[in-house]
Amino acid sequence: MSATLPVEESVRATSAQRSRKKGVFLIIGGVAVLGAMAWGAHWWTVGRFIESTDDAYLQADGMTVAPKVSGYVADVLVGDNQTVKRGQPLVRLDSRQYDAVLEQANATIAARRADILRGEAELSQQQAAIAQARAQLDGASANEAHAADQVKRYEPLAATGAETGERVAELRNTQRQASATRAADAAALQSAERQIATTHAAIEQARAQLTAAEASARQAQLDTQDTVLKSPIDGRVGDRSVRVGQYAQPGSRFMTIVPVQNVYLVANFKETQIGMMRVGQPVTLRVDALPGTKLHGKIDSFSPGTGSQFALLPAQNATGNFTKIVQRVPVRIRLDVGQETRKVLLPGLSVNVDVDTRGARDNEARIERENGRG
Repeated sequence: MSATLPVEESVRATSAQRSRKKGVFLIIGGVAVLGAMAWGAHWWTVGRFIESTDDAYLQADGMTVAPKVSGYVADVLVGDNQTVKRGQPLVRLDSRQYDAVLEQANATIAARRADILRGEAELSQQQAAIAQARAQLDGASANEAHAADQVKRYEPLAATGAETGERVAELRNTQRQASATRAADAAALQSAERQIATTHAAIEQARAQLTAAEASARQAQLDTQDTVLKSPIDGRVGDRSVRVGQYAQPGSRFMTIVPVQNVYLVANFKETQIGMMRVGQPVTLRVDALPGTKLHGKIDSFSPGTGSQFALLPAQNATGNFTKIVQRVPVRIRLDVGQETRKVLLPGLSVNVDVDTRGARDNEARIERENGRG
């Protein structure tokens, strides 16, 4: 009888242990089923509408700073990675050559203005001389007419003997002198009129030269101003290569100003993913530089073509063997983040992107109806 009790206790212990294991398995199974149901519900309501990619990078529209004129670099006013404001001086070139050109242009302007003033003064004098020459011509013409009248009056008298031939000869000589004087005065008037035309032309030439000199002065002023390179936008200095003393050619890159406060995201989605994407859809972002932090944004725009269309050498599939490759479409995403977060987000950082396309299901139905598949 005493030997039976340990056996019964062992059986009961084994049975209890099996019951506990069964309960644990049931609990684990229930949790697994519930988890699967929760995951399935989430996938059905949300997950199947999420389009994801890790081919995404932060970008900013940086602007290259390059000189418009040539010259030696006299001073570099900013350092690497420095924050700058729009209009802030960045680099100064040696401006002595351009200052001299500007002074020469201003001197030319002064000389041309003096030429115009001198020509106008000569013009006034010549107009007075013309008036005097006209008056002298009028007087000479009157004297010539009077002498001719005298000859006509005395010639009949000389023919009748009432007047001597010497008197008539004297009057004829006076007439010839008056005619010569009138001819000389007419020539003087004509010469004065030609001279005034020449002076008019000289004044017009001086005015044209003044216009050209003023244009040269404006260009020289611009060249002088361009020796000071200023920041075109607010941002930070990047990729600075300029050094004091180097010779700069127009268009040579000095540095890049990166507007880090205006950073945005470009995500490259497969062509099979963009069908239900629309501008304004919400986006969840995970930046590698901020592990564990979720950021938010919205789709801003779509590229007008796939990335391969804008490659330096676009693919040509008209000849040879064709292998289909899934294309990617660049999608620009606007970030909805604060200023402190933007300080950490730098162009080039990698980002994982999730786009919620649930709002485009109505568009999908309209597309199907439009194409006769609804």
